[in-house]
Amino acid sequence: MIDLQDADAVVWAINLGGQAHRSIDGIQFQADADGAGATGSVPAVLGAQDITVYRSHRVGEMRLEKSLPDGIYDLTFYFAEPHGAEPGERVFDVLAQDRIVIQHLDVSLSRSSSVPSALKRTVIGVEVTNGRLVVQLRAVRSVPILSGLSVRARQPEAREWRLVWFDEFDYTGPPDASKWQIDQWQAGKVNDEDQAYTSRSRNVRVASGKLMLQAHAEQYQGAAYTSGRVHSKGLGHFLYGRIDISARLPAGQGLWSALWMLPDNPYQYATNCEEGSEWQGNPDCDAWPNSGEIDIMEHVGYDMRRVHSTVHNHRFFSTGPELRNASIEVEDVAGAFHVYSMEWTPQQIRVFVDGVEFYRYLRLTEDWRDWPFDHPFHLIMNLAVGGHWGRAGGPIDQSVFPATMEVDYVRVFVPRAIE
Repeated sequence: MIDLQDADAVVWAINLGGQAHRSIDGIQFQADADGAGATGSVPAVLGAQDITVYRSHRVGEMRLEKSLPDGIYDLTFYFAEPHGAEPGERVFDVLAQDRIVIQHLDVSLSRSSSVPSALKRTVIGVEVTNGRLVVQLRAVRSVPILSGLSVRARQPEAREWRLVWFDEFDYTGPPDASKWQIDQWQAGKVNDEDQAYTSRSRNVRVASGKLMLQAHAEQYQGAAYTSGRVHSKGLGHFLYGRIDISARLPAGQGLWSALWMLPDNPYQYATNCEEGSEWQGNPDCDAWPNSGEIDIMEHVGYDMRRVHSTVHNHRFFSTGPELRNASIEVEDVAGAFHVYSMEWTPQQIRVFVDGVEFYRYLRLTEDWRDWPFDHPFHLIMNLAVGGHWGRAGGPIDQSVFPATMEVDYVRVFVPRAIE
């Protein structure tokens, strides 16, 4: 059974241009009874487990208002660009309480797709001080569109957790060898990344109470850059629970930071390669994506305000219109530490930033092609340079080096009731 108790925190949800709808994660969307502005619909939308809200939209500059008690709210916006709009054709700003919270949004560009795909984006910490929430969409180029909006009130954490594995990095030197292994890889092994991963203290070290993964622009074993990547395979693997990682991310075009998980047994659902086969970066082995990947946090330096989360499996992997992901607007990811969290149960995966949920993937079938997340996974933390996503915003900025991702702590929990 899917736990929907947190849906009670949603104080307002509206299906723009559409009818009332209860989503599969328990949110009750009101019908759009406003009547203001033009509406439209899309017969088919890809990239979401529940597409109903994305299939209708309101078109044009708009103002949405709702009487709410004073307090802090988190807003989730649902978009799907109608077929035919090219990247750059429709650009608009989203405002809340007269402040721009999503600037120059281009739905087509964000989804990198020429077909209608769901785009879910969360904005955190909107403060209501006068008893009224006001959301506006303003055109930059062409006219805005919006498919849905849900507003969630901040609630205290209800579940109690028990700490079962952690690293506070309260030492100096290499990462604790009882918890972490360091990858040593050549450039281009995965994702067309430009860096070589090394075990040198220049790239991977613990200092001042932090794990430092540091990228340098330097010639090293045929690569133009070096960086660090660590993982807990064989030393810390987990099946269900909660993970909290406090991290500060680097700034700069060409950087690609990630906190994520891979299966301890990558061949669990492989169909064309066996244990011992090279599988990472090998297109002839379907261990990935068949056995699953959970991306708790990904961030690219050319898009500083946004943090992304994704799951990969046999049906939905890599990039494209069916990719299951979501993003959240986070201020000052390079200037402050934020807590990136994931809760994993047999029924769902939920991802948070600073306690605010922005991504959820539900187990809707028993088919491993949809849900390979039923066996132990381990943690990976890395700072890549370039790659197909890191370079998507343009050439690598040579002025950003050295660049460092700092991790303050990693903590893994299980519900206190589980012994």
